[in-house]
Amino acid sequence: MGFVAAIFWLCALLLVHTHLTYALSLELLARLRPPRRGRPPAAPTTPRVSLIIAAHDEEEVIAERVRNALESDYPRERLEVIVASDGSTDRTVQLAEEAGADLVLDLPRGGKVAAQNAAVECAHGEVLAFSDANSMWEPDALRRLVDRLAEADVGYVCGQLRLVGEDEANEEGAYWRYEMRVRERESQLSSITAGNGAIYAVRRDAYVVMPGDRGHDLCMPYLMVRRGLRAVYEPEAVATERMAPSVGGEFQRKRRMMNRTWGVLLQDSMLSPRGYGAMYAYEMFSHRALRYASPFLHVGALAANVALLGQGWVYVATLAVQAAVLLGAALAGVVRARSFAIARYYVVVTASIAIGLWDRLRSGPAITWDSVEGTR
Repeated sequence: MGFVAAIFWLCALLLVHTHLTYALSLELLARLRPPRRGRPPAAPTTPRVSLIIAAHDEEEVIAERVRNALESDYPRERLEVIVASDGSTDRTVQLAEEAGADLVLDLPRGGKVAAQNAAVECAHGEVLAFSDANSMWEPDALRRLVDRLAEADVGYVCGQLRLVGEDEANEEGAYWRYEMRVRERESQLSSITAGNGAIYAVRRDAYVVMPGDRGHDLCMPYLMVRRGLRAVYEPEAVATERMAPSVGGEFQRKRRMMNRTWGVLLQDSMLSPRGYGAMYAYEMFSHRALRYASPFLHVGALAANVALLGQGWVYVATLAVQAAVLLGAALAGVVRARSFAIARYYVVVTASIAIGLWDRLRSGPAITWDSVEGTR
């Protein structure tokens, strides 16, 4: 039983680390090390910026998003707003033009990344900013992103996404606040390991054209680090977005994201430590490799725990904890309790990692995307 016990404790400790002790270690390190922040230029700069909004069938929100972009406090003569319509079949193109976008591309359906690549080819900005069609930015958000890119060693910056419309059906908001705290510490100590599609910007000369089955959120940060640049988080650049109103909608969104993520993990060198400093390698191992291994670590811990029953009370206790999480998740739709809702969210999101891998192996990459119901 020694080997089985080793498997159990290894799986359990790795799970605890990726979900708890990693964040605690960042807090400790942040107290011990001064913030990493480059020296800003002597005078404020206002480079020409192209704000690119990829959209597919977004007639409900695209006009509001364009107007929101034009209300930015960034100098209008230095701002170019581009809407890249990815094969929209509704009035997205018409409404974007009427709302005042500088350029609207009516593209054939090819996926979000293909639409972004096409927009970049037409863009004139020295800085490329990107937004989802349903993400509304605070007036100063773009300027705050640009200010961070003025630091010589920064190639990519993402802002803070605040989710609105929270209720007990979906605990994504609680998770996202935790995730933003972790990214703030990663940014302070080295670079972030992932961004978000709602609000981010990259220097034009650092933009990476990537295949349609990849994504900027996951790939841009580590590619910047490989180029000797930093990918940072700027919490003062704020965007808001409606969250999926149900855990089922959240599952479908995460499942699609994981299909793309597994393409990066299986085919690219994202998790290879080559080209990373020690701190960033630690972040990638703890926050990415172990996070994506979570469903398989759970299966290993559960199977080993069952095999170890009769070897001491501790294994009864650990099995009871695992059973309680699964039972709480199962009862979340019947019993209105926050702890049960959190358990369901955790189980569903962890399962989406494995299902995303299954989708990738069975059906290939997911390139196109559709809006999650209730987020518009």
